[in-house]
Amino acid sequence: MDDPNASRDAADLRLERGARPAYYAARPGPWRDWWTLLHPPYTAWFLSYVVIGASLAPRVEVSRLLYGVLAFFLAVGLGAHCLDELHGRPLRTQIPSATLVVIALVGTVGALVLGVVGISEIGWSLLPFMVVGPFILVVYNLELFGGALHNDVTFAIAWGAFPLLTAYVGETGRLALAPVVAATGAAALSFAQRALSTPARHLRRQVSSVEGALILTDGRRVNIDERTLLAPLERALQASSWAIVLLAAAIAISRLS
Repeated sequence: MDDPNASRDAADLRLERGARPAYYAARPGPWRDWWTLLHPPYTAWFLSYVVIGASLAPRVEVSRLLYGVLAFFLAVGLGAHCLDELHGRPLRTQIPSATLVVIALVGTVGALVLGVVGISEIGWSLLPFMVVGPFILVVYNLELFGGALHNDVTFAIAWGAFPLLTAYVGETGRLALAPVVAATGAAALSFAQRALSTPARHLRRQVSSVEGALILTDGRRVNIDERTLLAPLERALQASSWAIVLLAAAIAISRLS
């Protein structure tokens, strides 16, 4: 079993060497810490599913789409990420714990208020999503129940399928085959995101050095370092985040023009 103190010591050593906890992380600082906390590429990726889900509706109400994007930004961009940082400080920000708790509460409550507005417009079909969403947000990010739900499958469903389906229901008040198929695709993409980001995070935050080499069939030796291992993972993550955002934007423009 991994020693959490050893992991923390390795992370501290890496910070002293100037290593960043994520490729998009800014240098430590009062305001820059908030940029890092928001995980901008991943938040944009996640919100793109909201846009896609809403855009699949037979008729797209712009106000409902915007409410959905704002609600999920509050719940995940702020709430979930604050709770995640509160649990173990993986990004090593200097944001006070009390501030993280307050922002998490404000974000989650704000999202629920927008959900109530949605119920007043389209009916009670949104209620199950308003119950499941905060539950997963807290249990996943604080790793409650021994971390039983803190896994790749839960991430894929909660950060992929869930926002897309919620956005569609927020537009129409019902489910249909097309958004369910799209949600399955979103879950698969989120699963792939997790498969790439997990080893990238491990390398950046918990590995102090990398040693080894590749021996090619012609006998040449290619040394392996951290950059060699990180580059393909993070290039794929960067390209995917841009691809999803642009795809969502194209679909929304097509539906709204």
